[in-house]
Amino acid sequence: MSATSPDATFTEGHVPYVVNGETLKTYYKLFGSLEDSTKRPLVVLHGGPGMSHDYLLPISDLSLAPHLRPVLFYDQIGSGKSTHLREKPKEFFTIDLFVNELMNLISHLKIKEYDLLGHSWGGMLAAETEVRLHPEGLKSMIVTNSLSQTKLWGMSTMQLVGALGDPSINAGMAAGFSDPVNYRAALEKLHAVHGCRVSPVPKEITFGVLDQILGDKETGEGGDPTVSINMFTGAIAGWSIEERLHEVTVPTFVINGRYDMAQDFVCKAYFWEVTKAKWYTFSESSHTPMWEEREKYMKVVNEWLDHI
Repeated sequence: MSATSPDATFTEGHVPYVVNGETLKTYYKLFGSLEDSTKRPLVVLHGGPGMSHDYLLPISDLSLAPHLRPVLFYDQIGSGKSTHLREKPKEFFTIDLFVNELMNLISHLKIKEYDLLGHSWGGMLAAETEVRLHPEGLKSMIVTNSLSQTKLWGMSTMQLVGALGDPSINAGMAAGFSDPVNYRAALEKLHAVHGCRVSPVPKEITFGVLDQILGDKETGEGGDPTVSINMFTGAIAGWSIEERLHEVTVPTFVINGRYDMAQDFVCKAYFWEVTKAKWYTFSESSHTPMWEEREKYMKVVNEWLDHI
């Protein structure tokens, strides 16, 4: 299974992003045309924090007939093909850093109206962007396989790991970034059930989710966990948006999967607390329905966007 159709064409580049007088670079990949399309572009926010856009590339299907919608991917600062920030202190990594990067990208590409699709951490980022800024051009949000509190995500993960009954997963998860090889092995076992149930695992998921942060499978070398470690122990430690969701003014589409790490109790607040919200659960999917039920995912997402 290929991440992108052979018919899909894209342009790519880097956008300058100035932070505290330092010019960083945000990498982007655009499928379709911003100038020629009559449809609003869909801006896709990847998870992690610290992963890359690659594992979400099936969403580029929306740029093809019959949908013909521009789809913009990018690598958040500190990950993928954007500027890496290994030397930065924890205090540098704030939610505002990523909110401002997103708005800078949209402004640089002269996008006037758009929709956001945020996956996992990307859903958190989309929601934070809306409640902090209420961007004039934002017409709707798709919060896919995401969470309203990091506490709930932790509870869900512990519950699912416990149900698997594999001591090696418990040990690897407990070791975390201090033992990247065993942590990765544990995540691979967990993800096979609750991350992506496609077999074999698509190479784009292996690359975009695991290689980016944890490095080589055998040695643990080559990854960059800087963003992930600093955000989870800093800006999003104890994070919650539930008490602010009533401030969301754009229509919001909540998506999760039957076997998702984002179980219903992890994401339900987006549906119950946002004034204009819809919720859809993919019955054969876990955390990546854009792979697991690809055609159906595109149909459901496109129908939402067409009716906004």
